[in-house]
Amino acid sequence: MVLEGVRKALSKFLRSDREYREAVKQFIKDLQKELIKADVNVKVVFELTKRIRERALEEEPPPGITRKDWLVTIVYEELTNLFGGEKAPSIKPPKKPWIMLLVGLQGSGKTTTAAKIAHYYKLEGYRVGLVVADTYRPAAYDQLKQLGDQIGVPVYGEPGNKDAVAIARNGVKLFKEKGFDIIIVDTAGRHHREEDLLKEMRDIAKQINPNEVVLVIDAAIGQQAYSIAKKFHESTPIGSIVITKLDGTAKGGGALSAVVATGAVIKFIGTGEKVDELEVFRPPKFVARILGIGDIEGLVEKVRRVRIEFTEKDLEEILSGKLNMRLIYKQLISIRKLGPLRKILQMIPGFGLKIPLDIDLSAKQAEVKIKKWLAVINSMTYEELDNPEIIDRRRMKRIALGAGVDVEDVRELLKQYHTMKKLLKQLRRRKDLLDKLRLGALR
Repeated sequence: MVLEGVRKALSKFLRSDREYREAVKQFIKDLQKELIKADVNVKVVFELTKRIRERALEEEPPPGITRKDWLVTIVYEELTNLFGGEKAPSIKPPKKPWIMLLVGLQGSGKTTTAAKIAHYYKLEGYRVGLVVADTYRPAAYDQLKQLGDQIGVPVYGEPGNKDAVAIARNGVKLFKEKGFDIIIVDTAGRHHREEDLLKEMRDIAKQINPNEVVLVIDAAIGQQAYSIAKKFHESTPIGSIVITKLDGTAKGGGALSAVVATGAVIKFIGTGEKVDELEVFRPPKFVARILGIGDIEGLVEKVRRVRIEFTEKDLEEILSGKLNMRLIYKQLISIRKLGPLRKILQMIPGFGLKIPLDIDLSAKQAEVKIKKWLAVINSMTYEELDNPEIIDRRRMKRIALGAGVDVEDVRELLKQYHTMKKLLKQLRRRKDLLDKLRLGALR
């Protein structure tokens, strides 16, 4: 995960038994190291850590909050400001049809991002159309057509035509006539023939008159994102930015902070390769997840979007300590659609700093385990489902026999259950701080 080192530095600080001022001093050094490693501008890093150090040593925490917990609050607030502050981007199109023109460097993941944005808005109830105006890359049309078929969104293209401006114009005209709400136009990525493509981008914009020009930037370029955003903006005014591949680079923090420094609005972030791995960029929630404080609303939203029966009430019960095998069963079903367990736990407040290293599994391993664990739960009695604490060796053997698995599989599931119970107990001890930060993230 992007900026994972920051969470590790914070976790190290919270575990430290040093005198407070010394612990803060060491934390600041660790934080500087991790931010610079993430390619955040050095001047920005030192200004940020100076503010954190001064606030941590000079401000008095509110009643009932320890100095260490107060430092977590300070880091949360300062990183939130670094990545754009409290204001959320505008997502709902102000009018219909809404034409979005996607531009960016070659290899930035622009075509996949076009499909992700289309998928996002389709799930919100909009009629979305995709237009392929990339005539430089031979496979561009086939790639977007395949993605469009996958998500049920129509794709317009003219594979034999090399006139990108005409294709964009024709595609937008067609979707307008058919009454589509949102029209997304994918263009060629900028490469060695830079000026030609910048001119083409301007010509397309002039022909289709987009309501929003979206710049797609690969997180791996780090703080170079600043100059790239500026360059594109000079050719065509950029309305919003999408940062892609945040899950696969250590430089994501540099890219995010650099883009914010340009004054541009980051609308979405890409967190994986799948079409549903696109999130609205809300700095408070993003930072909360980085720090292990969590993003409960984001998790509920993700669950809602993949249409599974896992409610906010269920999550509240888990967070309040009311964990049983019925809720574990729902979680396992959810994991199949939501992705790796570590990714989900990082969204639950308090878990991010305490996730066991061995809890992550490969997709194949996870599917095998989940299948076994579901069978185990289905073999439990109502009493065992509601109170797993009563399951002893004799019950384990009976459950394993009924599920067609080894006793060790039953024992392993119970071990995970007890691990989660322990994490929840630790979470409740930090409830005051978490409530404060959660309220801040939802403001």
